[in-house]
Amino acid sequence: MSVSTAAADQSLCTPLPVLGRDVTVPLVTGGEVTYAALDYAASAPALQRVWDDVAAYAPYYGSVHRGAGYLSQLSTDLFENARGTVAEFLGCRAGDQVVFTRSTTDSLNLLARAIPAGCQVFVFETEHHASLLPWQHADVTYLDAPRTPGQAVEILERALADRDPYGPALVCVTGASNVTGELWPVRELAAAAHAHGARIVLDAAQLAPHHPVSVTDLDVDWIAFSGHKLYAPFGSGVLAGRADWLQAAEPYLAGGGASRRVTRREDGGVAVEWHESAARHEAGSPNVIGAYAIAAACKALTEAGWDTLVAREQHLIAKVRAGLAEVPEVRVLSLFGDDAPRVGVLSFVVDGWNSSHFAAALSAEYGIGVRDGLFCAHPLVRTLLGTDPETQGECGAPEAAPGEKSLNAIRVSFGAGTPDEHVDRFVNAVRELVRDGAKWQYRTEEGRCVPAV
Repeated sequence: MSVSTAAADQSLCTPLPVLGRDVTVPLVTGGEVTYAALDYAASAPALQRVWDDVAAYAPYYGSVHRGAGYLSQLSTDLFENARGTVAEFLGCRAGDQVVFTRSTTDSLNLLARAIPAGCQVFVFETEHHASLLPWQHADVTYLDAPRTPGQAVEILERALADRDPYGPALVCVTGASNVTGELWPVRELAAAAHAHGARIVLDAAQLAPHHPVSVTDLDVDWIAFSGHKLYAPFGSGVLAGRADWLQAAEPYLAGGGASRRVTRREDGGVAVEWHESAARHEAGSPNVIGAYAIAAACKALTEAGWDTLVAREQHLIAKVRAGLAEVPEVRVLSLFGDDAPRVGVLSFVVDGWNSSHFAAALSAEYGIGVRDGLFCAHPLVRTLLGTDPETQGECGAPEAAPGEKSLNAIRVSFGAGTPDEHVDRFVNAVRELVRDGAKWQYRTEEGRCVPAV
């Protein structure tokens, strides 16, 4: 093996340093074990680089946009520079705006408030609730779940062909499913939307932490994502894209920062002149720590190199899929088929097991953190499971007792900070639980399975 090949193999096997990588947790069977965090799709751990950058800035924290003091000016510079870093990370076009929000959910609700009157919205039923639900007060069409990427494009084209060709329209689509991890044909869907005079917003919450995402390359109009999934869990998100609809809309929140000029009217009321910049939708004191953390994560991922990050994640995906394939009782959920490209997110069910029971045993007996339930994508999971909505509880609240047939699913998810050992332990734990059963007794408490005392 050459030196260069050896170095490449070594880089492939080295996860990025994250907080919590050495945390130990107790097992109900006795002793402790290093915690295996395999719930990245919900919230990824903070990159050590992000934490260090935030800690270095923290003593200099000050008010943003409003202070004459040095710390306020420094914080303002960091906040606005973070906006530029995110724009570069997302390949934004000249004139695009980057608005800092609380999360993907907040970003898409902001856009839903900014769409023009009479706008028709098209969204697949397979979306996460963050991108499925904000449009209910608009003229929304929910599209059936496709079974291939090509079918997704066909379904969208048929729906757009029937719309009012003279009115505004918006398509909302995910980049990678938070349930199956499968990649959606974003570029093709964007082309279909634009061919029919519609715009498109990309929910990149699950895509941005795993793959490079570019407004320009994908030819989308907006991108939304969350910091807490991008290794920057400090309560911040992003909506980036075209400025015109955002500038024309009333501010998402009314208050200081969003207003350029406020005066009293002769009739006793108040006249407001709103900003046309991103500040229009950032009323109140902004989350400068969150914005700075997102920018730090963008830099860290870019410097680590997407080719290396993607290759390493595909290595982990192959490990998980190969391990689960060896257990006949396990069925991995898929919309587009087993060979569909995906990120490090897989959901599955186990014959004879309630999913909450299985997830509880993984945690209590092996120190492995996964997620069970409907993953805030109820219509999609029910489609994949073939279950009746009337038999389902709320997200994460199973209706079946431990040991009975599962009505929900189990999700394992991982990323740039996941070591091979965590994936190996997970695969071995699944194999042992299916073969030998749980070593501990469990009971149902407030709709969840927990270890019996």
